[in-house]
Amino acid sequence: MKKLLSVLLVTALCAGAAFAGGGRESSSQTASQPYTIAVGGSTSVTPLMELFQADYEKANSNIKITISGTGSGDGIKGASEGTYEIGMSSRELTPEEIGTGLEPLVVAIDGIALIINNGNPIAGLTQAQIQEIYTGGITRWEQLGAAANGKTGGIAVVSREPGSGTRGAFQELLGFSDGDLIRNAIIFDGTGAIKSAVAGNADAIGYISLGSVDNTIKALSVDSVAATTDNVKNGTYKIARPFILITRRGVPVSPAARAFLDWTMSGAGQNIVGRSWISVN
Repeated sequence: MKKLLSVLLVTALCAGAAFAGGGRESSSQTASQPYTIAVGGSTSVTPLMELFQADYEKANSNIKITISGTGSGDGIKGASEGTYEIGMSSRELTPEEIGTGLEPLVVAIDGIALIINNGNPIAGLTQAQIQEIYTGGITRWEQLGAAANGKTGGIAVVSREPGSGTRGAFQELLGFSDGDLIRNAIIFDGTGAIKSAVAGNADAIGYISLGSVDNTIKALSVDSVAATTDNVKNGTYKIARPFILITRRGVPVSPAARAFLDWTMSGAGQNIVGRSWISVN
């Protein structure tokens, strides 16, 4: 995964350099023309896109960005079919998806945080323990031994819906597949639903974008490494994935959308990324 992230970062840097050459011209072309950019896909990328939207619309009053947080699978499909001018994904595109004519642009790197209820005394787990919880090898908190820190009872395993980029990346990083997921896992659509479910259930464990962690839930350390942006950046926190914006290769995006993509890779856009995620440019 570390090698893969390095490749993605190099790709993003090259894309940023290529975009930088045409950004100003595209912006001037659209300065007097109102335009709406349709964006949709990953609910994990949505909070970052909303920050992009707020700053970009403030500086470009004639541009409106609509955002549909519908999951990475929908973002990839929507970009391919033209439903969205820009799709959002929180997992890497497969070779087959890229082969259908999609162009990925990595705009950020994000960690995936394992979250539990604030009343749960557990501080951290190993990757092996997390995999066993999600595949049914460990079903009760006391089976964790000392790591349980006195917590007992059944574990309520919370996961994302099929097609979720966060789910796909989480399972790939932990080394299991859809077919391995514990049968009684509680499935929710979207980051917000996962947070609410874990915040309201003292026995629950779930996973969300690290950038979406707040004081309503508790993020666990993994392999004794805290789930922080700095630790994702320095490579010690291993559960991390890219945030990707997707367009159609060979189908020119509008000047307005091109200017926006240029801007996400600029200093201004990457400063926004740096608030809660890892910038790539």
